[in-house]
Amino acid sequence: MSARAFAIVIGTLGLVALLGFGLATKGEGGVTVGEPVAQAELPLLGASGTASLADYEGGWVLANVWASWCYPCREESPALQRFADRNRGRVTVIGIDTQDNTSDALEFVEEFDLTYEQLHDGSGDYADELGATGVPETILIGPDGNVAYHVPGAVTEDVLRERIEPLVREGGT
Repeated sequence: MSARAFAIVIGTLGLVALLGFGLATKGEGGVTVGEPVAQAELPLLGASGTASLADYEGGWVLANVWASWCYPCREESPALQRFADRNRGRVTVIGIDTQDNTSDALEFVEEFDLTYEQLHDGSGDYADELGATGVPETILIGPDGNVAYHVPGAVTEDVLRERIEPLVREGGT
């Protein structure tokens, strides 16, 4: 085997190992159903003041961690807005824009006509505290402040209707 062929094989094996490690550790240290959700005061996106997920304790909250540069976030946004509209009064939907600049985030909100409240986590520190391992991630938080359901990756209309809405209607995990 030539030196060049050997280098290509070793490079390919290294890449496969790195991807495998990423997939294997995707859920480690992440969001855990049944555990309390991390709390922090964050700036409101496009408004003055701050808010925290703790402000909504006692009711159901669907928190969606997203970023304007994330293609899957763009794909799931219409479904999240429809969910928010369908479940107004039963569930508070909160967007958490992370690792993003404010102007790009505001353009995203306007483009998708998102009407639910948005918090801004520009540094990504709060997403890390939540246990998010990437964007998008969606976390259903029960009235007790504990994680009731977790969707790593893009949430779909089917998941919202078939998994999350029944939990909210039935009030259980």
